[in-house]
Amino acid sequence: MSTTTPSARADRLAAVSPGGPFRAEHVGSLLRPAAVTRARAQRESGDITAEQLTAVEDEAVRHLVRRQGDLGLGAATDGEVRRHSWHEDFVFGLEGIEPGGTFAFPFRGGLDGTEVLWPGIERHLRGPVRLGETIFGPALASLQEAVAEAGTGAVPKLTIPSPNMVHNGVTPLGWTGVYDDEAALQADVAAAYAEEITRLHAAGLRYLQVDDVALTFFGDPVHRQSLGGEGATLRRTVDAFISQFNAALAGRPRDLLVGTHLCRGNYRSAWAMEGGYDVVAEQLFNDLDVDVYYLEFDDERSGSLEVLRHLPPGKTVVLGLVTSKTPQLEDADLLRRRVDEAARYAPLEQLALSPQCGFASTKEGNALTEDEQWAKLAHVVEVSESIWR
Repeated sequence: MSTTTPSARADRLAAVSPGGPFRAEHVGSLLRPAAVTRARAQRESGDITAEQLTAVEDEAVRHLVRRQGDLGLGAATDGEVRRHSWHEDFVFGLEGIEPGGTFAFPFRGGLDGTEVLWPGIERHLRGPVRLGETIFGPALASLQEAVAEAGTGAVPKLTIPSPNMVHNGVTPLGWTGVYDDEAALQADVAAAYAEEITRLHAAGLRYLQVDDVALTFFGDPVHRQSLGGEGATLRRTVDAFISQFNAALAGRPRDLLVGTHLCRGNYRSAWAMEGGYDVVAEQLFNDLDVDVYYLEFDDERSGSLEVLRHLPPGKTVVLGLVTSKTPQLEDADLLRRRVDEAARYAPLEQLALSPQCGFASTKEGNALTEDEQWAKLAHVVEVSESIWR
């Protein structure tokens, strides 16, 4: 075990950039503490008030931020502990979009190898898409207060879903009856995001992670056919997804660091898709206006690291080589060899290390304990220290 102090670790691992990204990162979501799960059930049954639930969540965020600081992580998130899932809370926070029934989306490869059905919530367009209240404004304030109280010098990182998860993702919104054409809907989605980002920046946010599972659909042969086929048609479809994403970031403050996370599904230790980044890599790295890519590379489903040859100067790829789906710690030498392999295609100074996804993309979380989760993150920090000395 390393004897380096957390503050010294944070200084060393900040070598990518003092404000992020950091050599050791994590994608954002953390297992819900038992107190939060219990309090949420009590709130749903009416046994406690909304204010009492918020107080429990605030305390959980303070605890999670301290733990991240103790490990020496340079960025701190709130673990997404207030959310039902990584994206739905944001989507339904937009005016004009309402929840409906549920649909079952198949995930595969859980711990017992059987199919798991994710109960997604259907979305319906009831009016023009607008931003009312800042969706994660109170959550950001709580995170900032927790970071200041912990005194670790960590950078607060907020996670939100990509605009492609509002419309271009798993279940596109039906726009007829509200809009004259699809372009008008896309423009309103982009405008709502731009306003949200402006407000978050004004509130002090300087590190934003925008998660986009939709772009990984193109790597899966089955999903690719349903989205755009092959060749020029596929390229136009990918361009449309990237254009929607970029429109949401248009005019963003230049001192706001923005990254995007891509994975193949993460629900109760199961996955939804397979296939590498090959068909989107060139457009992803060169056309998408983000600074950082947190990419899943923890097993053969993620494809080859050779796609990193498309990474231009000035951008960072955080290699998701450590799985968040199982508790076993990866061999440190194997992780170092994988980073060495990645450095054959992109400069080592443009690389970093993280788990391949969050530990709890939904409230259920993955199949490991909190202690095992922290051990995984400690492992990421220690292996990163041994690579970027």
